[in-house]
Amino acid sequence: MKDPTLFDKIGPAKLRAVIARFYDVVLSDMMIGFMFRDVVRTAGKQHLIDREVEFVASFLGAPDIKYVGRPMRAAHARHQIFGGQFERRLQILREAMAAEGVDPEVQAAWIAHTNALRAQITRDAGSECGVSAPPPLAIAPSDQSDRRIKLGRK
Repeated sequence: MKDPTLFDKIGPAKLRAVIARFYDVVLSDMMIGFMFRDVVRTAGKQHLIDREVEFVASFLGAPDIKYVGRPMRAAHARHQIFGGQFERRLQILREAMAAEGVDPEVQAAWIAHTNALRAQITRDAGSECGVSAPPPLAIAPSDQSDRRIKLGRK
C-alpha cells in the first residue's frame, strides 16, 4: 500500500470547505477583498473557489485534479499586491484551515507552497518576513540637542 498523499490527508470535501470558508472571509475583508470584486462580478464566487480547489489539490497530490487557471504572475498582474496584503491572505488561510481542523502537515505544506509563490504575486520585493531591516539610526544623547538646533527646534 502506498503512503497517503497530502491530498489524501485533507480529502476533497474538507479542501472545498476550507476554501469556501477562506473566500467568505476574503471577499468581505477591508484590506484585500476589493481585489476580487471584478472576478466575482464577471465569473462568480464559485469560479474563484473552483480554481483554488484545483490549484491546491494539484500541489497536494490529487491524482485526477488539474489546475486549469492562469499562471500566478498573470492571474495577479492587474493588482499591485503588497507584502502586508499577502500576509493578510496567509492569516485568513491559516484561520480557515484551523477552523476546519486540517492536518498540521497539510497546513505546513500549504503555507510553504503559498510562500514560495510570493515573488510571483507581490510587487514589493523585500517585504518578505525574515528579511532583516537595517538597524535603526542611533543618536547619542549628547547629539540630540545639536540635532534639535539644526532642525530649528529648541
